[in-house]
Amino acid sequence: MHTNVPRGFFNTYRPLPLENMAYSHDPSVLQPSFPELVDLQEDVREYFGWNESDDRDSAQEMLLRVENMNVERWARHNRAMSLSNLFRRLVIRKTRLVILGAAIEPEELLEILTEPILIVAADGATGVISEIPDSLAEKAWSRMACVVSDADGGEGTIQAVRRAVPIILHAHGDNKPNWEAILEIAECQTNPPELVLTHQTSKKIPGMHNPGGFTDGDRAACFLTAMGVNRERIKMLGTRTDLVGRWSGKTQDQIKLQKLQWMSRALRIQGLWDD
Repeated sequence: MHTNVPRGFFNTYRPLPLENMAYSHDPSVLQPSFPELVDLQEDVREYFGWNESDDRDSAQEMLLRVENMNVERWARHNRAMSLSNLFRRLVIRKTRLVILGAAIEPEELLEILTEPILIVAADGATGVISEIPDSLAEKAWSRMACVVSDADGGEGTIQAVRRAVPIILHAHGDNKPNWEAILEIAECQTNPPELVLTHQTSKKIPGMHNPGGFTDGDRAACFLTAMGVNRERIKMLGTRTDLVGRWSGKTQDQIKLQKLQWMSRALRIQGLWDD
């Protein structure tokens, strides 16, 4: 059944000798870990009745907007360097990683803070940090490697921007007002966050990446596996298909539940989801 609904480089990386011995992966190029992940994006568009041209237009407009803003950190060569920095932190160091999904609860966050682990948040899931004690909240923010966002995460995402947490900013067909708003907030910061730009089209867009994924949660996983993170090092928390997490962006619950089923397919392809 089809449902028509709205949807809510330039290579500057030079491997250090130690890195070059261990990894052949080029961190400035994010290729999906499985080609099926891009095929799945087309399946999603077909299911919901969306047009790839809308995704492409939003992506190209976001790229143009970012590259015309007067933020040196967002210049294309610096965005490539930001990706390389994330590669070093997330891949080279072989740290265990947890992806915070929209159904994350404070108790789960507190538990992982006892472990030597880095955090990648799916958009508004960062809001859970506001519900733990201040001293531990600072510890959580210090562990936050990046936020994967299509810019509808609300206050949690805004706090990440204000704290200069790297943002993996995504463009899709109807989120232009959202990414415009988050860029305006980010541009005004004394210390703007580093940016990596992603899209969900079948064609290459220089200056942007398509690691795969559809929702922020599975796109976060796709981002990590595209960089070369072994799935055995990735833990999913707050990722559910039976309910809409309270840190989700504004959405219609029934439609969101359909989206979460597609999310599980992307995670299953990567070996990160068991039925």
